[in-house]
Amino acid sequence: MMQRSIALQLRRLLRRHRLAQLALVAAFWLAGEELVRISGLPLPGSIIGMALALLALGARGVHVGSMKRGANWLLAEMLLFFVPAVLALLDHTELLGLTGLKIVTVIALSTLAVLCVTALTVDLCYRWIARDELAANNMA
Repeated sequence: MMQRSIALQLRRLLRRHRLAQLALVAAFWLAGEELVRISGLPLPGSIIGMALALLALGARGVHVGSMKRGANWLLAEMLLFFVPAVLALLDHTELLGLTGLKIVTVIALSTLAVLCVTALTVDLCYRWIARDELAANNMA
């Protein structure tokens, strides 16, 4: 009976208080970070935390209302996270013109070149492996 009362109070707290919801979101993030640290997964902890939150929501372990207000508040204040980038653009207005277009073009082309070279390298490695396996099968 006591555990049910505590669980009910916790649900009420999560549905009514934005800071408690933010703490829940942060708990999923920290759990993801810890899981990555322990397991050595090659993924960011925040992505694992988001997957954990999705699993908890899907399994009905956590109700959507327990996170909605906190998540909406984070989304509403997201501009604060980008203020330094906006201020840098205001200081360097030349980035909004032809110079910025040139920089974006160079970044896009170099990214495309890296992707193409990586794809060709992987394809070449697969061909070498297939050729070696074929040669080993022919000798046997």
